[in-house]
Amino acid sequence: MLIHGENGHGPFPWDLPLWQPDYAIFFGVLYSVILILAIGITLAFARAIRDARNGEHKGH
Repeated sequence: MLIHGENGHGPFPWDLPLWQPDYAIFFGVLYSVILILAIGITLAFARAIRDARNGEHKGH
């Protein structure tokens, strides 16, 4: 049993005590932000590829 504020004993996410509310909130927000950024980058990359294949250029 870990004391409040004590770190997990391993470097992996499954070693952290996610049953504690502060860990659950922190990692929930962290992974949500990472997911949103990954989706945005993927959409931008897909649109760039689509525009390059169609020969469109909407730049300055």
